[in-house]
Amino acid sequence: MAAMKQSTVLQETIPPSYNENVDRIRLEEYPTLRDTVYLDHAGTTPYPKSLIERFSNDLTQSLFGNPHSTSASSQLSTRRIEDVRLRALRFFNADPDHYDLVFVANATAGIKLVAECFREQPGGFWFGYHRDAHTSLVGAREHAVEHRCFGHDVEVNDWMQDVKMVQTSWSEARLGLYGYPAQSNLNGRRLSLSWPGLLRSACSSRNRIYSLLDAAALVSTSALDLNDPSQAPDFTVLSFYKIFGFPDLGALIIRKESSTSLRCRRYFGGGTVEMVTCMDESWHVRKQNNLHEQLEDGTLPIHSILALDSAFDVHARLFGSLNQISAHTMFLASRLHRSLSSLRHANGSLVCALYKDPESSYDEPRTQGPIVALNLRSSRGEWISNAEVEKLAAIRNIQFRSGGLCNPGGVAASLDLAPWEMKRNFSAGQRCGNENDILGRKPTGVIRLSLGATNNLEDITAFVRFVEEFFIDRHCLADPTVIVPDLGPSFYVDTLTIYPIKSCGGWQVPPGLAWDINQEGLALDREWCLVHQGTRAALSQKRMPRMALIRPNVDLAAAVLRVRYEGPLPPSVPAEITVPLSADALRFQNSSNQCNVACSSSRVCGDSIVPHVYTSPHIAAFFTAALSTPCTLARFPSGPSNRHSKLQLRRPKPETRLSASTPSTEPSIPGAFPPTPPPSPGNHAHPLLLSNESPILTISRSSLDHLQKLIPDEPPPASVFRANIILAQQAGTGPAVPYDEDRWIGLSLQNHARRTDAHHHDHHHDDNDDDDGRTNAGTTTQLDVLGPCRRCQMVCIDQTTAERREEPFVTLAKTRRRDGEGSKVFFGVHCALAPAAGQSDGTSGGRRTIRVGDAVEPVRRRSAEEE
Repeated sequence: MAAMKQSTVLQETIPPSYNENVDRIRLEEYPTLRDTVYLDHAGTTPYPKSLIERFSNDLTQSLFGNPHSTSASSQLSTRRIEDVRLRALRFFNADPDHYDLVFVANATAGIKLVAECFREQPGGFWFGYHRDAHTSLVGAREHAVEHRCFGHDVEVNDWMQDVKMVQTSWSEARLGLYGYPAQSNLNGRRLSLSWPGLLRSACSSRNRIYSLLDAAALVSTSALDLNDPSQAPDFTVLSFYKIFGFPDLGALIIRKESSTSLRCRRYFGGGTVEMVTCMDESWHVRKQNNLHEQLEDGTLPIHSILALDSAFDVHARLFGSLNQISAHTMFLASRLHRSLSSLRHANGSLVCALYKDPESSYDEPRTQGPIVALNLRSSRGEWISNAEVEKLAAIRNIQFRSGGLCNPGGVAASLDLAPWEMKRNFSAGQRCGNENDILGRKPTGVIRLSLGATNNLEDITAFVRFVEEFFIDRHCLADPTVIVPDLGPSFYVDTLTIYPIKSCGGWQVPPGLAWDINQEGLALDREWCLVHQGTRAALSQKRMPRMALIRPNVDLAAAVLRVRYEGPLPPSVPAEITVPLSADALRFQNSSNQCNVACSSSRVCGDSIVPHVYTSPHIAAFFTAALSTPCTLARFPSGPSNRHSKLQLRRPKPETRLSASTPSTEPSIPGAFPPTPPPSPGNHAHPLLLSNESPILTISRSSLDHLQKLIPDEPPPASVFRANIILAQQAGTGPAVPYDEDRWIGLSLQNHARRTDAHHHDHHHDDNDDDDGRTNAGTTTQLDVLGPCRRCQMVCIDQTTAERREEPFVTLAKTRRRDGEGSKVFFGVHCALAPAAGQSDGTSGGRRTIRVGDAVEPVRRRSAEEE
């Protein structure tokens, strides 16, 4: 099929509602947004520079004390706090005669406070919540004696018609609470603001049911008018940082006529009581003047409340009102939604699956907010992994949120996920924030693009063009056929590299040195890691690029690992540290004091491990200074491991690719949509130390050379791929074959006779050793190829300078993405030591080695005729 002309952002007249000053405002007030497309305003909106300056000036001009005192500074704080409280009420058109406002940490804290108060009611309380509720609202059900989830607006309306019957069915006197969001934080759908008034008029005086409105998503870009207390929610929660970016503060707005339901809370904190006795009698008297005095426990966040005062002023000066922001953002959201809706692959199929309620419209702010929720599909209709989209977005500096978005009911309804499917996904490894985002042929989350006051037309254009660049198939060809592999070239080991400390620099095994291959990989590879001193989580170069500048060196003669940092260090920190290579814990303890270790729980790639953590302040100071993060060294020595190669590597799915005979309208690119290798011969789980997915990573020099030709201005060095083994093609075995590794299911290493090494250590040895712990010249070592290596933006970190770049991930994403795998990007293959003959448990059956120069014969998939 001929390529179809792609539309870019739809061109249309810019209405007066669009804020023409937004570009100037961004330039002057938002330096953090320079060269950034920020589309996560539903999480938090950026703060303007002048807000921080004004707040800082306020703090430096006046002395503010603890308000629980009578000093001048304390009374100033009290006065300013009450002024801001009043201003916050007026911001929502809430008359202080009818409403009170309680300062809380955020909307979640407000929800929790209401739920805890209702929990103290005699007989408990009934709780109803809408399907579109945020997780924090859903969590209130755990305090209720009975709860119900409403799956649709119609269900809510029908329930309100019969609410008196519901009340009389309760076996005892009980209060009820109905909670729902004013706007879905998942897709921006807006729910009825008339429900609180309807519920109030429908309820009987006995067993009253109150309303709790989560307004956090709504008020980030739209006004909330509480002018009519007869129609307003009983309780409204919100987060100010979603409106202003700063401060990190929330509010619970209480309709005073409904306040009695919150007065039965038993807990009291400092500042909420007039007097307390503790000795012979337990007695206390709560403050009675205002409800907020009873609910604001302890000292208020004084400075955050003062910052809110500045936020009101700056926000009004920059953007006017929330109504103006609403008009601006809704125009942008409408254009974004229509532009994404128009995108098609060359075969006419839709690129974006958009999740919008059929009754909402981007032209009607009453029904829809400025959020676009979507997933992407390939031209074959297969889902594209959101994790892969985020990796590429990071390269283009586009920021948004993806996943379940803390909206379990909304994501289940949008993606048609039944509870049993969500439980199955959990059992299959799905967790909040991990990359298991396509399970059971369904996505587990969505991409959310949420707009705010600082977005402009260029942001919309940038995101649409980003999708066009990476995710539109412009030349969809005929139905693919199974590739029929032919004979391929022979290879030899060009370089061997180990990475003793996970995510840090590599050390090349010298030519001529025989290096052990264990079940867990090459000897000493990723046996150490750096762990945060607080969380004990392993650090990663993906988040800390400077780890590339930490350069370990294996000193076999001295039997130590020497570590240097190729960057500036304080004078008090040594330029180099050393630790023993021996994995014997007793020898650790008996060596110099700097190498004492203690076992401590840690996590690596979601797996729990118990490494040996070095307790020396000397070692911790070295790594802490290098990374400007409190961390230290830990070791997970070779031996029995609870970590294993990932399931998706051991059980890859069958895949197809375009045959060489299929006609094309453009030159074929070797490596585009490669086939997936079938399962490796062994189905056992290969043990891991601290590597992410497999014991050994291998790449081909032919593939690297081809990729470098595609990026002539910035050819990537081999080091960015952090491979253990680089194989080069043997001379005289035919032309270079890029991506021949896509066909491999195993590797046969020919251990040729070699000279005797000068020294014998645990990790290398002579070539003519006998079989019990020794290797004979001319033996063969077999490696299983477990599957292709999934790549991320970490390949863009220069391993010499630690600088981030766009390449080679951008080119890989355009040439090495595979359908049927969530459109993940692959380069290189994962390998592991194959079980020896007769060994089914993955043991090697003797010592195995590898050396630079060893001949390698790939074991390729058989052709269709041979099958």
